[in-house]
Amino acid sequence: MHIAKAKLESFLEDLPEQVDTEEVMYRLYLLEKIEAGETDIAEGRSLSHEEAVQRLKRRWQQ
Repeated sequence: MHIAKAKLESFLEDLPEQVDTEEVMYRLYLLEKIEAGETDIAEGRSLSHEEAVQRLKRRWQQ
């Protein structure tokens, strides 16, 4: 997954002056997952709420 330089710059600006490595890694992980989700939505790889509910109902009724 690639993150645009502009988003990384914004990400860095939003960090406090003192931050530990684990916090930075966690925030980068979240940013990557959000980017992946936005890409999936843009490319039509998502479900409506109702479709998700129906899938879960079928799975839990087995």
